[in-house]
Amino acid sequence: MSEQSAKTPFAVVLTTAGSQSEAEAIAAALIDDQLAACVSVFPMQSMYTWEGKVQHDAEWQLVIKTRLACFEAIAHKVKALHSYETPELIALPIVAGSAEYLGWMGTQVKGEFMP
Repeated sequence: MSEQSAKTPFAVVLTTAGSQSEAEAIAAALIDDQLAACVSVFPMQSMYTWEGKVQHDAEWQLVIKTRLACFEAIAHKVKALHSYETPELIALPIVAGSAEYLGWMGTQVKGEFMP
C-alpha cells in the first residue's frame, strides 16, 4: 500500500436534515467547533419506514469530512441541533485518500495528523 493509500484516522459521517436551513446550521456548527474539515450539503429524496408507514420526504444530505475520533462529539452536536427524533448518524472510515487532502483535513479538525 502506498503512502497515499495508507489507512487514515479520518471518516465521512452522514446525516440528513429536513430543511436547507437546518442542514446549513448543523454544518456551520460543526465547522465552527472544528469537528469537520468540510461539510457538503445537497438536496435529496428519501424513502424509509417510520412508525410502520412508508415515508417519502425531501431532505438535505450532509456529508461530513472529519476524524473518526470526533464521531461522538459530532453525534452530540447533531442531536442538539436536529429536529428529528432519530437523526441518521453513520460513520464510514476513510481507508485511503490523497496525502494532500488528508493533510489539509488534519489541519482543519481538532487533533493531530501526520501525513
